[in-house]
Amino acid sequence: MFRVLSFLILVFALGLGFAWLAERPGTLLVTFSGYQYEVTLMVGAAIVTAFVAAVMILWWLIKSIWNSPYTISRYFRVRRRDRGYQALSTGLIAAGAGDADMARRKLRESAKMLSADQEPLLHLLEAQASLLEGDHSAARKKFETMLDDPEMKLIGLRGLYLEAERLGDRGVARHYAEQASTAAPQLSWAANAALESRMRDGDWDGALRLLDARKPTGAAEKEAAAKNRAVLLTAKAINLSHVDPLAAKNAAIEANRLDPGLIPAAIIAAKALFRQDDLRKGAKILEAAWKKEPHPEIADTYVHARHGDSAIDRLKRARKLAELRTNNAESSLVVSRAALEAGEYRAARDAAETAARLAPREAAFLLLADIEDADGGDQGKVREYLGRAVKAQPDPAWTADGIVSEKWAPFSPVTGRIGAFEWRVPVERIGQVIEQAPQVVDGPAPEPERAAPPAALQQPEPAPARTDVVDAEIVPMPANDRYPPVQAPEPSAPAPETPAKATAPVEQKPENAQPAAPAPAVAALSEEPPVPPIPDDPGVDPDSAGEKEARRFRLF
Repeated sequence: MFRVLSFLILVFALGLGFAWLAERPGTLLVTFSGYQYEVTLMVGAAIVTAFVAAVMILWWLIKSIWNSPYTISRYFRVRRRDRGYQALSTGLIAAGAGDADMARRKLRESAKMLSADQEPLLHLLEAQASLLEGDHSAARKKFETMLDDPEMKLIGLRGLYLEAERLGDRGVARHYAEQASTAAPQLSWAANAALESRMRDGDWDGALRLLDARKPTGAAEKEAAAKNRAVLLTAKAINLSHVDPLAAKNAAIEANRLDPGLIPAAIIAAKALFRQDDLRKGAKILEAAWKKEPHPEIADTYVHARHGDSAIDRLKRARKLAELRTNNAESSLVVSRAALEAGEYRAARDAAETAARLAPREAAFLLLADIEDADGGDQGKVREYLGRAVKAQPDPAWTADGIVSEKWAPFSPVTGRIGAFEWRVPVERIGQVIEQAPQVVDGPAPEPERAAPPAALQQPEPAPARTDVVDAEIVPMPANDRYPPVQAPEPSAPAPETPAKATAPVEQKPENAQPAAPAPAVAALSEEPPVPPIPDDPGVDPDSAGEKEARRFRLF
């Protein structure tokens, strides 16, 4: 654009000059070798302009011819470099997609056109290709080579850190992470890794320094940084609670100021204030935390603030705390426990039953069992409450990444995330879920309890000897001492045939014939469907609906 504008300005200036000469007529006389040449001023100016243009064009041609070898070589060099960068770009994309063959092929192609000193990304592509091929030793050597290049040092440190983490060498991983964090504090992975390492070692001051080295920008990042600092200060206060109570109190109070909803910070700060006989300030901290999240440890610390209080005084403090969160199961449990300690069983039972209605959890039923055992000793109710406690929803606990802990921890033992532990109901264990799921066994599936199997698939049970139940027709049997003869009633008028139920003819048995043993189920399925077993009550014969009592017999 600038060149086009400059050209237009030059043409405009030449036009103005020629117009100015045209308005002022004159002659130009040139004497050369005894000859005089006279031309007008306009023609002379045109000749001079043409001469200058010819000289410039001639100079450009001579210069182009002189520099043509360099120009041609530069053209091919740029073209080769562009092809190399294109191959490098394709190789990096293939490495990111997990295509090891394409990445290695493009690496060889780009290495022919680019030098490693000229383009350090070749080291990165080679390391990624080695990782995809499973050659971790070659990848580590390449990452170590990157440490000598200032531009690739951070990439090399991250690669070595990931390799150390893969091998489980936390000491080496911490070394590389701290180097990267020192060189570039803005790297979140390096700062988090170094911070996690300091936390695992219990170096809370060092972890706080690393956290302060970060400079959050947005409001969300500042809030997260404040909460993380509160967690680290709480962990520091717990660590110093028995060594330096004053430093522990200051750290806990600052943590409570940064995050009032952090339960361990409120408890540690309140206990430190209670040790200094500052009951009012400690109680205010616990009350504020209780309003945000009712927690049994907050209630226990609040109720036992003064060690010399009687059980009645502790019950009064429990009721005062429960007034801050009405219609809450945890508030009712606090009052119930305090009433049980004070011997007021009726109040304890009422509060525990309220807690069981609001949240039918394990703790409520266990407390009811304790109350029944302490009050009247009704073992039946005690066993009932214990059984309900086993089947009830579990109580909340400190959980983080599937880990359930009895005590709060500042970071997750699985991922190392700060402030990962939350007070909530833990997820059911896999074993409990499997127990409730239908069992899969090797073999035929069990029959349902209340569903009778089809007649064709039901295997008849062997009947006891000399036992027959006849529904439609009486079968004459030989008389002996044990089985007296049975007189059949006179036949009545035949009833109309019902297609819903057909009675098969009964085969006459010879005298003294024993009942045939039932056929196996496999044979029954392959040949004919077996006769279903005769129930205890065969029902009413459709041919004798009017004489159901007379036509129903049971022979023993």
